[in-house]
Amino acid sequence: MEQTPTGGQPRHIAVIMDGNNRWAKARGLRGSAGHRAGAEAAREVVYTCADLSIEHLTLFAFSSENWLRPNKEVRGLMALFLSVLQRHEIRQLHERNVRLRFIGNRGSFSPRLQKNMNDVEKLTRNNTGMVVTVAADYGGQWDIAQACQRIAEKVQLGALQAADITADTVQQHASLADAPAPDLCIRTGGEKRISNFLLWQFAYTELYFDDVYWPDFGADSLRKALDDFSRRKRRYGGHSDSDEITETEDTKIA
Repeated sequence: MEQTPTGGQPRHIAVIMDGNNRWAKARGLRGSAGHRAGAEAAREVVYTCADLSIEHLTLFAFSSENWLRPNKEVRGLMALFLSVLQRHEIRQLHERNVRLRFIGNRGSFSPRLQKNMNDVEKLTRNNTGMVVTVAADYGGQWDIAQACQRIAEKVQLGALQAADITADTVQQHASLADAPAPDLCIRTGGEKRISNFLLWQFAYTELYFDDVYWPDFGADSLRKALDDFSRRKRRYGGHSDSDEITETEDTKIA
């Protein structure tokens, strides 16, 4: 997996868009209002990332665990999801050379929603600008399990030997196999966990947590996160040239 050097701008940003319901509750509104406001926040972040020439943006829209929410809320989320995919917004993104795609177990969604997802992917698949990936009915554990199943099938068919399986093999069969690993993951809403999102891909991803609820996260908040990222030192388990290393008797290697 390709990585970004220390500092600079990330090639790939992943976002856990958290806090829609709490944003609505704080304003005495229904949860659906929070999700609509969250969709507008996502729109602003997508366009801001495109303006900043970010190569990849992956949005955690609906997790595998979200099916456990009340039926009314899930139906509302699905209706909102469908309406977003039918907007002229998709055409505008297409005109800006943005590619849209989806990862996750889309077979759980209605045939109509699946068709719209396929149509959006088909419309934009040849675009060469920023890639926006929407994770829907997605879970990191599901992703790894799916990759393992595909690898096991190849072993059964004799197309792959078990001894030849490496981390690269798993990567090639996981979601986002053709994208660089996320350099930065942003989570809003005050929680400090990754909630089963891109578990395989986050091996060396920088994490940024913002207390603001997702509907209030806009262009300024994004730039603040990017500024924080630009000041970090990414060592990938090693050390940077500027790190001072003091050799002692305990640290010498024979």
